[in-house]
Amino acid sequence: MIAPPLIFAGFVALAAVGMFRDDPEGLPSTLVGQMAPGIPEAALDGFPPATAEMLASGEVTLVNFWASWCPPCRVEHPKLLEMAAAGLPIVGINFKDQAGTARKYLEDDDNPFVGVGFDPQGRTAIDWGVTAPPETFILDGDGTVLFRFAGPLVGSDYEQRFLPALNAALGR
Repeated sequence: MIAPPLIFAGFVALAAVGMFRDDPEGLPSTLVGQMAPGIPEAALDGFPPATAEMLASGEVTLVNFWASWCPPCRVEHPKLLEMAAAGLPIVGINFKDQAGTARKYLEDDDNPFVGVGFDPQGRTAIDWGVTAPPETFILDGDGTVLFRFAGPLVGSDYEQRFLPALNAALGR
């Protein structure tokens, strides 16, 4: 009678090892080194539309997937405003959101984006491999994806992973 509980405990241990052995945030994006996928043709009314030309503008550009309903997106918003004020172009892709709510969010909290795409069904996000907002991509001047960062642009992970990648892209 001891065998069934031991077998069950073995399966639980095996499952736990499988669940915790890898860091999902550490998984590289298959897009790194590739040209950036397309962006939504739909724009968020009242804001400049995101265009393909913005992704290959000749300068390093960020593409940020965000949503008004996303608490981590709200946490990182001041950092996006700071980077935009420093002259870094950021293209925003609104992800699975309501147009009115997204518009109000940018009107109330300010708009850091040079262009805003609207992706209410998340189809563009699928092409980019986005699982949940916020996710930010660093693109070089010709539109090649250099780096993918899942999560808000704050904290030690931001400082230890994102900032070095951004500084390398900017030649700093």
